Amino acid sequence: MMNNAFSRPATAAIYYELLHQTPLGPQHVTSSGTATLLIEEKLERQSQIALKVGDGVQTGQKITPFTDRPAYAISSVTGTITAVRPMTGDFGKNYTAIDIALAEAEVIAEGPGEMEPTLANLTEWLAGAPGKPPLHLFRSGDHAIHTLVVCGVDADLLVATNQFIIKSEMHAINRGIDILKAATGVQKTVIAVPRDLVQGFGHTGADDLKAVASEYPAANPKLILYEAFGQEIPAGKSCEEMGFAFFSAEAVASIGKAFDTGRVPIEKTVTLVDKNGHKTILSARIGTPIADVLTAHRIETGNKDRLIVGGPMTGVAIFDEQRPIQADTDAILVQDAADVSLVSDYPCINCGECVRACPTRVPVNMLVRFLEAGQYEDGAELYDLDSCVDCGLCSFVCVARIPIFQYIRLAKYELSRLTAAEASNA
Repeated sequence: MMNNAFSRPATAAIYYELLHQTPLGPQHVTSSGTATLLIEEKLERQSQIALKVGDGVQTGQKITPFTDRPAYAISSVTGTITAVRPMTGDFGKNYTAIDIALAEAEVIAEGPGEMEPTLANLTEWLAGAPGKPPLHLFRSGDHAIHTLVVCGVDADLLVATNQFIIKSEMHAINRGIDILKAATGVQKTVIAVPRDLVQGFGHTGADDLKAVASEYPAANPKLILYEAFGQEIPAGKSCEEMGFAFFSAEAVASIGKAFDTGRVPIEKTVTLVDKNGHKTILSARIGTPIADVLTAHRIETGNKDRLIVGGPMTGVAIFDEQRPIQADTDAILVQDAADVSLVSDYPCINCGECVRACPTRVPVNMLVRFLEAGQYEDGAELYDLDSCVDCGLCSFVCVARIPIFQYIRLAKYELSRLTAAEASNA
């Protein structure tokens, strides 16, 4: 059982902003002349690469760059490859980046065409589609998925990407649900939407509709599982280990569109939040540099401004505006330097705010002492690190401005790395 039962945060509630009115359509952003496709595979030597600089690619073409691995990307543009290079992400994540200079005229490649609704076909073409469908959850031999949850909610604050999709692309979502049912044999499908929007939904292709509370972090998948399904998750366990697969509304809609059109979708829907907190729903092709999004919306960044991919609670700061939009880039947040909350190396003052805010009642004030010292295994064993659901409320309420959430992320990464090393040496 979980060490601490889920509960509502005891501090003043923070609420998600609901998208009550659907915009007429997302504002489209075009690339200024380049695109970068990222494949989640490490490039160790150039001899692994079948591509070469100067090769041409077409829009919708499946690119398989490695000679020894099946990893692929679907080109979102027509142009010429200018570089194939290694790229490092957060917490040891490695990518192979394919830089493409756009051609003046677009050529559309043949897509997958009419496909049978099988998991093999989905995996073969749609693993990198907008929303990044987590198809690997159905291929694991460690657990059996019995329930598919389509999230029409966004887990972080200020983000409205999946709210927009669930309100504007219901036909594609219903089609995607049918395809996933046929391909995976999943027993039950559920759509999760904000509680205040439930009344606006009529017939859906899912078996059930679940309401999600408007208080943050109720849209966290583990909290949805607890509140909407009454499933208590043992510490350290994942939703898929409990038999639940969470897909974003955009991921399911992408699958529906692909089977309707015979082509893999290449347009990513993104929530852009500017320095004044103004929210815009936009679309851009996967691989478009974030700099082009900022330019299109006349947003300038200066010294000490912060650019965040994701929402304000769990998003990740980036330091290169040329970072491309990826299949799972749901939001871009721009913070003015004057609004950035500074962190400190002050010691914990034992105010208890982090413990009161934590939805799983982790003794954060004790846990952080071990994590600061790099004692990750002791922190996990003694103070419930594995019960953390990664909501970031502890950092948000910390009076001493300790970057608690970053310590937690680092600890989980280091522990996973140690576990993998032990398994490989066994």
